[in-house]
Amino acid sequence: MDLILAGQILETTMTEDGGQIGGPGEQPAERNSEQGETVKAETPIAEPPKELVDVAAEKTVEPPAAQEPPIAVFRTHRVTNQPEPYQGYNLFDSDPLLVAALGKTLDEGVEVELSAHGRFWGSQEAQDFGRLANRNPPALNSYDAYGHRLDTVDFHPAYHAMMRRSAEAGLHMVLADDGEERRGRRHALRAAQYYVTAQTEIGHLCPITMTNAACAVLPHEASVAEEWLPRIRTRKYDHRFRPASQKLGVTLGMGLTEKQGGTDLRQITTRAEQVEDGSYRIVGHKWFFSAPMSDAFVVLAKTKAGPTAFLMPRFKPDDSVNELRVRRLKNKLGNHSNASSEVEFEGAYAERIGEEGKGIRTILDMVTPTRIDCALGSAALMRAGLARAVHHVRQRQAFGAPLADLPLMARVIGDMSLDVAAATALVIRLATAMDRAGESPADAAYLRIMTPAAKYWICKMAPALLYEAMECLGGNGYTEDFDLARLYREAPVNAIWEGSGNVMALDVVRALAKEPDTLDLLLEELEHSLGATGPVSINVLRAAAKACIDDPGSSRILTEQLALTAAASALREIAPAVLSDAFIESRLAGQWRTTYGMLDPRFDLTGLIDWLYPEK
Repeated sequence: MDLILAGQILETTMTEDGGQIGGPGEQPAERNSEQGETVKAETPIAEPPKELVDVAAEKTVEPPAAQEPPIAVFRTHRVTNQPEPYQGYNLFDSDPLLVAALGKTLDEGVEVELSAHGRFWGSQEAQDFGRLANRNPPALNSYDAYGHRLDTVDFHPAYHAMMRRSAEAGLHMVLADDGEERRGRRHALRAAQYYVTAQTEIGHLCPITMTNAACAVLPHEASVAEEWLPRIRTRKYDHRFRPASQKLGVTLGMGLTEKQGGTDLRQITTRAEQVEDGSYRIVGHKWFFSAPMSDAFVVLAKTKAGPTAFLMPRFKPDDSVNELRVRRLKNKLGNHSNASSEVEFEGAYAERIGEEGKGIRTILDMVTPTRIDCALGSAALMRAGLARAVHHVRQRQAFGAPLADLPLMARVIGDMSLDVAAATALVIRLATAMDRAGESPADAAYLRIMTPAAKYWICKMAPALLYEAMECLGGNGYTEDFDLARLYREAPVNAIWEGSGNVMALDVVRALAKEPDTLDLLLEELEHSLGATGPVSINVLRAAAKACIDDPGSSRILTEQLALTAAASALREIAPAVLSDAFIESRLAGQWRTTYGMLDPRFDLTGLIDWLYPEK
């Protein structure tokens, strides 16, 4: 099948009298010419034709045609000493640390599912989707050829293919999942799927994350939840631009920050006024408005009572397009597959979520799942970058030996592997805490303090580690022909999204000040799991926490130490002793360092890499 044809959007056709005919199986609206009203016909939701829309369904989209073997012999030289392409790894089965971190949450059925998930996202097909979606970024359509206002965004078919895969896996709806099968472990299992997916392409996961996070907010307004949550639970992705009631599934976005204020949401100037039917009309703007082709958006606007949360759909209840104007798309450093935009609301229809004036408190329910996804995404980027570096140095020869066998390269790769392993262990522990928080005060405390701390440390580590991985490939790593350049450009965004470093550090201190007992519960777990090194590490953390009271400017010290200690604790629970010991001795007890490759030679670095990154 032609991939471009497969991704075409099913467009509405206009009839001569101004009526609309939708997709196959739909009836045109009946027009009452005397009153000028449009009466909607009662028709079922039409399944879009597979040959037009079903971009990523099984047995529908064919992977790119197999290429002829590359020509290696030229008139002037022969191509030698170049590694094979990085592809064909099962991103779940080949990650023993991830499997160990999931532990008892796994059963035979789940393992089969996760293995299939890892096999697809490690395939050449999935990697091609990721490259195509990023090399062909979204395009804004402000008007059609005849001057009608559109405000739509076109995405490459590969983007839709990935979105469909992730929606079918349920990555966008764990917070709305009401099934019993994964109760008590759904966040940990979803974290593993997200982690695997993000290693191949992370941009499309932005609307996946936002839809999932919004599921935590919608229940603040029963009528809104009853209308929208069932649409999210379908596990269907439908990119057609039409009312949500006519679609197979929906995604949700967010619109919070404005030009005059980012993190400080009290500065918003967008206004909302209630009308006779109880809904609201919103006038204002948003400076960062990601995934503008989502079906609805959680937005903040001011009423007389103060900042209030709303759900703003792309279409109004009468199925006309809402007054949401996409002014331009952001020209971003990375994240090119996903659209971020600037928008204006010209009296846009919206429904209130929660109480008037309590909007900031209402949207706080989105914060924790979004921050966990930021940490997950950064950990996945780190794993993806180092895996490519390991693949390269094993096959590339220099000075008569594989690069991986050279002492200095082995030291660099081994040192990097400690941070990747620690980040992985920490984010899965965080997701496990989310599963248990409702029943365990200790896990609730862990989730409250470690979410901002983990996001702070992991997201800040990713750019430096990915640069080092790029350097392992040399000049190849710096070219756009290899994935590392894209991974490197993706890395900074997660540290900025949903609160930058200072915000995370302040949030940790705020949590400790508001709920002092949470620190004791957290430190009790860390001390128990760290063994002999526990008391010293706990004393360091207590001293850092006390210093923050007198000197808020030291909050970053506490935040990083919390993350490092919790990461060491998580590693001790699931990893071989040589791995956790090396991390503890070099990160908790080691001297200050700014680059990789400074590990003590007594550690079995080759064994570490062979276990963490098994060869195909």
